Amino acid sequence: MEYRPHDYQKFVTDFILSHKIAAVILQMGLGKTVCTLDAIEQLMYDSFEVRKVLVIAPLRVAKVTWSDEIKKWDNLSHLKYSVVVGTEKNRIDALRKDADIYIINRENIQWLVEKSGCPFDFDMVVIDELSSFKNWSSKRFRSFMQVRPKVKRIVGLTGTPSPNGMMDLFAQFRCLDMGERLGRFITQYRNAYFVPDKRNGHTIFTYKLIPGAEKQIFDRISDITISMKAVDHLKMPELIENRYPVYMDKKEAALYEEMKKDLVLPFKEGEVITAANAAALSGKLSQMANGAVYSESGEAVHIHDRKLDALEDIIEAAQSPILLCYWFKHDLERIEKKLTELKVSFGRIETEVNIRAWNDRKYQVGLIHPASAGHGLNLQKGGNIIVWFGLTWSLELYQQTNARLWRQGQESTTVVIEHIVTAGTIDEDILRALTSKDKSQSTLINAVKAVIERERE
Repeated sequence: MEYRPHDYQKFVTDFILSHKIAAVILQMGLGKTVCTLDAIEQLMYDSFEVRKVLVIAPLRVAKVTWSDEIKKWDNLSHLKYSVVVGTEKNRIDALRKDADIYIINRENIQWLVEKSGCPFDFDMVVIDELSSFKNWSSKRFRSFMQVRPKVKRIVGLTGTPSPNGMMDLFAQFRCLDMGERLGRFITQYRNAYFVPDKRNGHTIFTYKLIPGAEKQIFDRISDITISMKAVDHLKMPELIENRYPVYMDKKEAALYEEMKKDLVLPFKEGEVITAANAAALSGKLSQMANGAVYSESGEAVHIHDRKLDALEDIIEAAQSPILLCYWFKHDLERIEKKLTELKVSFGRIETEVNIRAWNDRKYQVGLIHPASAGHGLNLQKGGNIIVWFGLTWSLELYQQTNARLWRQGQESTTVVIEHIVTAGTIDEDILRALTSKDKSQSTLINAVKAVIERERE
């Protein structure tokens, strides 16, 4: 296919060509991959500035998306690529192949640097989903920083650079510029732009920005950063967001309330609710809202089937493929049992085969877990309806998953997002936070506090 870039895509490619360090913050659906590949092709075969490129990406994106884009466009089809995934032998063989671009999943960066035995002789690196390097203490970050000085050119791609706040930017930009703009150490960055927020004695749980610090940070990174939103550059499909409420009967609601009390009563008066224990409690409440909850022995205790009944109604009314988002394993098991009973064709969107089957519309329902398939996958050809069976507090995963269908290349004029919400449960708090674009943990903690306070009354 002939590549006819939009003006903004030309701008992105030119930005990468003219900046040896480039942070490309491009909203989902704007074509980050093809823009970057266009730049790589020119750097390799026009200006001869680059000889060997390493692309670091989420596993499924590494296996499918980059190779598909290379094969799709006429101007890129001559690029030789090697996908470095699979067993250790497969990875070693892939690294030894003669290629222009080597594509590896981010989980194998430590192996590549410290254990593979292969020289790290890449003169250009692309980090697809730069936000996955936001943890400065992670093994992948530490390993990559060992070889970062060897890299002449680097590109960081992401749609959501700071999903949980500005603290996330430090490690990402250190990967890019080795600390030139935001500092080499996290303490240096924190002291310059933040002050302690929530704390218990000497233990600090969260930090908040100093007034004016956000602008200072953006000013510091502006020379190497480009940021664009899809709605500013594309005629995007209309996005319709609906809430599908379900209601437990008295018996089910009583069981929910009884189990909720058992969970929240251990919290003592005055005890600090941290993000960690709030998340654990929220997870249990979310499970119950979905219809089942894991007991201490690991068994799923059934509460209700209200969301499954709603799902049946939605499938019948849609009469077209549905991308169904689930969160807990017992949700998946109950959903698959229900779909089997309904004689509905379905598949988990986990492998290259599943992705192609979905895009070929071979499934009536595609089952997707946001944490494993939220980034980078092109699923827009398979349908235009997303149904959230179970919600997540993560705004990043929520937006990324929705963008699998609401993006460039969507053939339908509308994309519909249905949220199945159990009335009177934590579902309502989560959806409120997501629709208000609340990026902080404070809403989660406050929601759990409110539940505990109600139970104490």
